[in-house]
Amino acid sequence: MKNRVGITETVLRDAHQSLLATRLKTNDMLEVVEYLDQAGFYSLEVWGGATFDASLRYLNEDPWERLRTLRRVLPNSKLQMLLRGQNLVGYRQYPDDVVREFVQRSVDNGIDIIRIFDALNDPRNLECAVEATKKAGAHAQGTVVYTVSPVHTIDGYVETAQRLRDMGADSICIKDMAGIMMPAVASELVTRLKKEVGLPVQLHCHYTSGVASMTYWAAIQAGVDVVDTALSPLAMGTSQPPTESLVAGLRGTEREPELDLEVLNKAAGVMNRVLEDYKVPSRGVDTQVLISQIPGGMLSNLRAQLEQQKMGHKYDELVQEVPRVREDLGYPPLVTPMSQIVGVQSLFNVVTGKRYAVKSKELKDYITGWYGKSPAPIKPELLEGETNTVITDRPADHFEPLLEKARQEISEFVEQEEDVLTYILYPEVAKAFFVERKKNK
Repeated sequence: MKNRVGITETVLRDAHQSLLATRLKTNDMLEVVEYLDQAGFYSLEVWGGATFDASLRYLNEDPWERLRTLRRVLPNSKLQMLLRGQNLVGYRQYPDDVVREFVQRSVDNGIDIIRIFDALNDPRNLECAVEATKKAGAHAQGTVVYTVSPVHTIDGYVETAQRLRDMGADSICIKDMAGIMMPAVASELVTRLKKEVGLPVQLHCHYTSGVASMTYWAAIQAGVDVVDTALSPLAMGTSQPPTESLVAGLRGTEREPELDLEVLNKAAGVMNRVLEDYKVPSRGVDTQVLISQIPGGMLSNLRAQLEQQKMGHKYDELVQEVPRVREDLGYPPLVTPMSQIVGVQSLFNVVTGKRYAVKSKELKDYITGWYGKSPAPIKPELLEGETNTVITDRPADHFEPLLEKARQEISEFVEQEEDVLTYILYPEVAKAFFVERKKNK
């Protein structure tokens, strides 16, 4: 009997987040769901990450309605989402009552698997979400965020995974958001996680640097249980490796996935037709990420911000500044929200010409402990002049419950309980959406 590898398809979430700035409309997703539902995937990633924000802000869509719609039209599939631990799908920490309610509502509306990560790999920021996921009856996937630095080691990643197992995680995901994990590292890390943690292991890589397919092959040989891929029309570049290529490449092996290549090709044909209305970027390989470790989406945002300041000529300086700021901040992995915090501060440093003369509020919160424990000590000079007390315990323990207060603030617009959560996560955007919705009734 074959020990088949499972495949999670990302075309409805991370693939279009990576290549289309999360702009794929729900109606366009519906064109391809019939094929995705019958192809034989381990799961379909459909929600979470930036989709919540983008649906409201740019597409005038209710993200909860998207989830309910996809649940309805994908009866045979396990639906998966990405959750930023105590940050949920926002960019700051939220109180436990909000985390518990958000997780419960996500499961009630159709989510089966919640991949839970923290940008700093701080297990304290994952406890509440893991516990809430288990209580709601869903699969809690604890995540190890992969990066390369003088303080990140395979031993450390294994230890983080063990802590996730001990708090109740059902499986472990290795999240390589910048596409910098090498095949040999994947082989060693997967082998050790399987042996020393004893939970199913899933690998999520981006294709940015061009090594992800090789890394997947090494991980599959080492016994990884599931890998994330994207249907070819939205694969490669800063997205994931192409689904069809991996399925074909594993044919005849012990790990051959149980996926129907003909169905996948039909899905790709439909997707190509849908994408005629979108501006899909060229998807080359960007090997600079192997040195700078700056994810592709972060780079394009920073370049655009420099251009707005009429300082495009300082781009190379900015690329060099990001790793310096990251080192000053104790080597946080460059994933949301840390990628935004490091990126914005690097931009300030370059634009003003004086390092840390201007500090963002988020940077001040980070260096005083409000995002969790930094992987390595933060440069002491950054704390000079800060009046805020540095906290060393779990940030969420300092927050007052927020649900009831928010419910009262937004009561005139609430049409579903989920609206309260939407408002808490994105107050201004949500209110504008609710006003428009009421007007169109």
